[in-house]
Amino acid sequence: MKFLVLLSVFMAMVSAFVPASQPLQRSKALRSDQGNKHVGTGGMNDTRDPDPVDDEDPRKSISAAPTFEEYLKLKQQENQ
Repeated sequence: MKFLVLLSVFMAMVSAFVPASQPLQRSKALRSDQGNKHVGTGGMNDTRDPDPVDDEDPRKSISAAPTFEEYLKLKQQENQ
């Protein structure tokens, strides 16, 4: 009887160190809400190059991003 109690206590202690099972991941092929958007490695939709938005609240506004050529010209001007 003592052996069974000790065995069950030992099993309970050992099971505390077993890693939790991983949750099942849903297939990305079944999701139709993504459309033609690029999905990154973390499963998030790509948010680069958003369309410019003008809002009354300046915190909600998104300004138009410069083109890569404009960016390079700006960096060259800063380095001179």
